Amino acid sequence: MNTHERNLRKSIGKKIKLARAKSEYTQEQLAEKLSLSPRYISQLERGIAFGSASTIISICKTLNINSDFLFDDLIKNDNPIPNKMIDDKFLENYLKLNDNNKNVINFLVSDLVKFQNMPNNSKEAK
Repeated sequence: MNTHERNLRKSIGKKIKLARAKSEYTQEQLAEKLSLSPRYISQLERGIAFGSASTIISICKTLNINSDFLFDDLIKNDNPIPNKMIDDKFLENYLKLNDNNKNVINFLVSDLVKFQNMPNNSKEAK
């Protein structure tokens, strides 16, 4: 397996782990739901193993995620914020929020960016 393949598997594995955490499943619980071994789930999440198409589909259905969550940034080259630039713990916590709280976070971040870009708050003005 080359470096590119290894990085693809790790990226997908990280997303499976995030989705599992959002669903509040342990590796053992997810393995049971998928009729797989916990060891295999661990290998998927670490990018050591890569599931068949039917396994990936089952994972998506069980974790209630769209395949775009797993593959979109790997296919598009124009993604303005690659997942590796987002703090994993922040993303994991954000995914656990309900829609109302996600809207609050998005509003706060938007306002912080506006505030940061105001002339009195820029580095040049200091």
